[in-house]
Amino acid sequence: MILMRVLAVSALLVAPLTFEGCAMFKGQDPLQVTVAGVEPLESQGMELRMAVKLRVQNPNDAPIDFSGVAVEMIVQGKTFATGVSDVGGSVPRFGETVITVPVTASAFRMLSEVLGLMHGGGGGGGSGSGSGKISYEMKGKLNSSGFSSTHFQTKGELELPAS
Repeated sequence: MILMRVLAVSALLVAPLTFEGCAMFKGQDPLQVTVAGVEPLESQGMELRMAVKLRVQNPNDAPIDFSGVAVEMIVQGKTFATGVSDVGGSVPRFGETVITVPVTASAFRMLSEVLGLMHGGGGGGGSGSGSGKISYEMKGKLNSSGFSSTHFQTKGELELPAS
């Protein structure tokens, strides 16, 4: 009797993972996500708030419906800003859409990065330390109904002007 209950509970826990696993093997190309714009929002205390507009391009033959967005912006290997939104919509097949996500950056994080750059250390031990380049990464997900979500990631470097 106890064994049957354990098997039933195990099956219920494993089923969602199985369905998500099937979604990962559909052969989908990754989403292309870029920052299309940044607008200031009213800040509170030691925070900087911004509305980040993300241009999401879907290079696949099926639309991607979503019901929430999460994003993390990383500079020099350290989290710089994070944000979430319960916005919903769809990225059409072979199409694009712009999604606005409010993000928050801590003043302490920014101060740490500025001090690191001033001392030539790059702030966070990421690639490009002391080389006049700032490495960045943006990663996040579009949450879908059910148990799946579509993840995205963008990396690059910005060249600092010579002083």
